[in-house]
Amino acid sequence: MKKFLALILIVIMASLIGGIYGAIHDQLTYTISPEYYTKFKFIQFELVDEGPEANPANPRVWVAAVGFLATWWMGIPIGLILGLFGLTHTSWQTMFRITIKAFLVTMAVAFTTGIVGLIYGRLVLANKPIELFSNWYIPDNIIDFKSFITVGSMHNFSYAGGVIGLIAGIIYSLGQKKKQAGMVAA
Repeated sequence: MKKFLALILIVIMASLIGGIYGAIHDQLTYTISPEYYTKFKFIQFELVDEGPEANPANPRVWVAAVGFLATWWMGIPIGLILGLFGLTHTSWQTMFRITIKAFLVTMAVAFTTGIVGLIYGRLVLANKPIELFSNWYIPDNIIDFKSFITVGSMHNFSYAGGVIGLIAGIIYSLGQKKKQAGMVAA
């Protein structure tokens, strides 16, 4: 029963931490390309309509809202999957501690992968002609195309990094289980 309650707590915490991660992540990307938000994300998340009102008085608050809304939900499947692997640990305390660490591993990998996407976006994608991005949403009135593409690349890589990070988190959790089993057998 305690492990089940720990699992529920892990999922709730993962969701909140995921949302906070997104809010912070988007503060960074807003610094690189405000247009990514004022001409795309604010509208996509229906926080503002298109036009001059797409530039709210305090955009950093809106950016944090977009980041939270874009990522909180990822905490649910990641927390649930890591929590289910965590059930294999001997006690609810061990399960909780190792699963939270596995979640941090997941976030670290997602962030690192996002940075790779940022670099790739800036050095490679941003130097491609706009016509190659017909499957991306790029507003007609974009001024800083290179920064817009750079941020889009970082966002895409970050989501992929979440999946890669989940695998790394699972490997971490199972590795800790194996390590504990070896300590008990010795």
